[in-house]
Amino acid sequence: MFVILLALCVYALGLVCTAVGSRLAGRCTTWCCALLGLPLWVVGGTVVPFCLALPQLTLAFQAAGLSLTSIAVGAALAGSVTNLGLALAVCLLQPQAATVHRGEFTRKCALLLAACATVLLFVRDGKLSYTGTGILMALFVFFVLQSIVYQYNAADGTEQEPISTDGAADAPAESYTAGTMSFPAMGVFNSLKNLSGVVLGMVLLGIGAQALAYSAITFANLTGTIQALWASTLVSFGFCLPLLADVLDHPLGSIWKKFALKCRFFPPDTLPMQLLNSAILNLTLALPVSGLMYRQRLPIADQYRSYDIPLCAVMTLVLLLPPLLRKRLYRWQGAVCLVLYGFYLAAVLLAPRAGA
Repeated sequence: MFVILLALCVYALGLVCTAVGSRLAGRCTTWCCALLGLPLWVVGGTVVPFCLALPQLTLAFQAAGLSLTSIAVGAALAGSVTNLGLALAVCLLQPQAATVHRGEFTRKCALLLAACATVLLFVRDGKLSYTGTGILMALFVFFVLQSIVYQYNAADGTEQEPISTDGAADAPAESYTAGTMSFPAMGVFNSLKNLSGVVLGMVLLGIGAQALAYSAITFANLTGTIQALWASTLVSFGFCLPLLADVLDHPLGSIWKKFALKCRFFPPDTLPMQLLNSAILNLTLALPVSGLMYRQRLPIADQYRSYDIPLCAVMTLVLLLPPLLRKRLYRWQGAVCLVLYGFYLAAVLLAPRAGA
């Protein structure tokens, strides 16, 4: 009983550290990049989506270095499924309309499909080939270039086609400006404060990742279950909690709301695209980085090949086809993704696959 309580306390500590650390590091990193002279459209296209995926990246990096490949792969693949099937699904189901630019949304969905296909095609004998790792990294480079071009067009006022869940397509997502990013005045004190925030945020992220990995392994050992089960449920859901708080207008309490508003590093209107970007980065960056850190061909367990990758591809198709064919978003897309996520949890809990 003591070990279970200890594991729960460590899990709670991991959730707090990763949530606070990712927000703090993301907010301070974007400000430091602006201080260095990077245009805001470059920061919005590169640093912001990277910071949003920092928790999964940190855990995958650490777990792969410790040869906990099931945890590392689960942080990436199950994280993508949870972002799409839970956070983005709830975002589309909200009463207030979710708005995205059609061209960017469809291109990013196509990129995510390409990443899913790469993982499925280049896993041999249960391991991701070096060719597959290279292709995923090439897709990451393409993602960065595409994001930079999109943000440049948004900042330049280039006309783009907005689509919305309420059918009113005349309110495009808010672009990155000095006002929406809420940058403080530049000075020595603010510079040191934000540099300290980056360091503190990364330290908290490292502690949180270690705590989550420890709790997942402990629960697996205590229950005699596979590690992939806990990576796909507790860990991925824990990473998704701060995003759900954003989607649901900060239901975690006034303290988190004040902190999240102060440390916001992306405009609220861009949340649907940021959730999609985070899912892409999990596959195109966290997964290949795990392979490089592991220094061998990365094992992709049967459970991830059977459940996570196919389901991620199906959800992406659900998100892609209506904007591509009908030029709009629908709330039923969120409902379908949420139902698929429910089936995913049921499969993971009731029918776990061997080799995970």
